[in-house]
Amino acid sequence: MVLGRIFYSRILSNLRYNLGNDIQFYSVFPPNYIKPIYKKDEQELMYSNAKIKQLIHAPIKPASGFETCSEFHDIVIRKFTNHLMRKGKRQLARKLIEETFENIKIIKLNEYYNTSPEYRENIILDPKTLLHHAVKNCTPILELKKIKRGGIYYQVPIPMNDSRAQFLSINWLIKTAQEKGNIEKFSNVLAREIIDAAKNQGRVVKKKQELHKLCEANRAYAHYRWL
Repeated sequence: MVLGRIFYSRILSNLRYNLGNDIQFYSVFPPNYIKPIYKKDEQELMYSNAKIKQLIHAPIKPASGFETCSEFHDIVIRKFTNHLMRKGKRQLARKLIEETFENIKIIKLNEYYNTSPEYRENIILDPKTLLHHAVKNCTPILELKKIKRGGIYYQVPIPMNDSRAQFLSINWLIKTAQEKGNIEKFSNVLAREIIDAAKNQGRVVKKKQELHKLCEANRAYAHYRWL
């Protein structure tokens, strides 16, 4: 009786595995569904621009569990925390982000008080704003992709989509800060990298510029993208 149950369970598991390989899964919502707008400031802007009239009868996706209108929620910080997290240790990732923001605040306050009063208004003290500027300045536009033409592989420059470009920007910031190893604390190095990237300087911005230079050098193969 026990052997029969084991044999039956193995048949079911093999059937599920084969079905999973053959069936192509699709999104729950069709592509014509609009992404939800859950931020209060964005909703107020829609009402002021009368854009809400266009969305009255439009199909809209429901908001995900992590999407909230709380003022403490930030999409870039959430993505940065998810990229920083390893082996599900979210508390450790959040602690590193908090330490990084604390170090950014200390560095910028020292810069603020050591600057003459007429130039202080140009100094950004908010770590969240600096992180947004850093990610934006490190975001690439093009990347190289291997495409085979006539038995030869060519490095063809192609434009990136927004999600991959932002992923590379965040990943470069984290990887560059991890290159120091155990010589210096990770949160200290990451704070300096974010400050430099917010000023459009530093190693991560240089890495983005080198990628763009490679794409510029291989621009002669750009037409292979459509062949």
